[in-house]
Amino acid sequence: MSSVLLTAPQMKTLMDTEPTVVIDARNPDAYAAGHIPGAVNIHDIFTFLATSSPEGLEELKVKFAETFGKAGLSGKETAIIYEDAMNTGFGMSCRGYFLLSYFGYPKVNILHGGYQAWLAESLPVSTEVPTPIPASFPLIDTGTDLMIGKDEILAALDSESPVLLDVRDIDEWIGTSSSPYGKDFCPRKGRLPGAVWIEWYRLMKPGAVPMFKAPEEVLAECATVGISKDTPVYLYCFKGARASNTLVALKSAGIENVKLYFGSWNEWSRDPSLPIEEGLPYAVA
Repeated sequence: MSSVLLTAPQMKTLMDTEPTVVIDARNPDAYAAGHIPGAVNIHDIFTFLATSSPEGLEELKVKFAETFGKAGLSGKETAIIYEDAMNTGFGMSCRGYFLLSYFGYPKVNILHGGYQAWLAESLPVSTEVPTPIPASFPLIDTGTDLMIGKDEILAALDSESPVLLDVRDIDEWIGTSSSPYGKDFCPRKGRLPGAVWIEWYRLMKPGAVPMFKAPEEVLAECATVGISKDTPVYLYCFKGARASNTLVALKSAGIENVKLYFGSWNEWSRDPSLPIEEGLPYAVA
């Protein structure tokens, strides 16, 4: 899994030696101000809200098969995705990695450290917008190896395994806000019953170019909530971005049995029949 994360020099070498499609997941204004040469801008990787119903999953497939095909991904190229920095874009590059992996795309990498890592190496930037050659995107395989839906989550609520891991920001975890889009964006605030919490920021080292913590450090963070290398984990956040960031960190640390509830709180909170925990997750003396 560690090979998924590329340093900026490794990415530059790969771009120079093999067929690649570089995807900039940032917003269009940031992309227009300067980007890695040849990169295509796909901000929908971050913004698209998905549900886990059959109709929702079909919409997801149709939407991104078309989008990734227009970007020139045929299955032969390595897709390399980046955002501005690993701790500021809510995990958008990792969400792109997750989507491509869910669709069965064979070669996907993430620029570790994002655009800031590229700039730190004084590598070239551009404002030129490329014109990709459209390709037929291969929807090779989709299934539950990576993605789960609300039915799997509901079944897990009455079991000690897998561990439900909430990685949202603290105001969402304690139920004072429903989302990063605003505290009342969703109809209900709270968390999945029985979930444990590691705020997604905790798995990264701060610094000039924030990076994921070393595997042993990630494992130490996970141990605080009872997660070891052998623990099955179901991740969720608001819409699967921060949880994708965490999925990459956990798998890079050797925790292999990790699946993501992509619909996350945006979907769960909108179904009043689904149980939630409200209020503080601990007793206040």
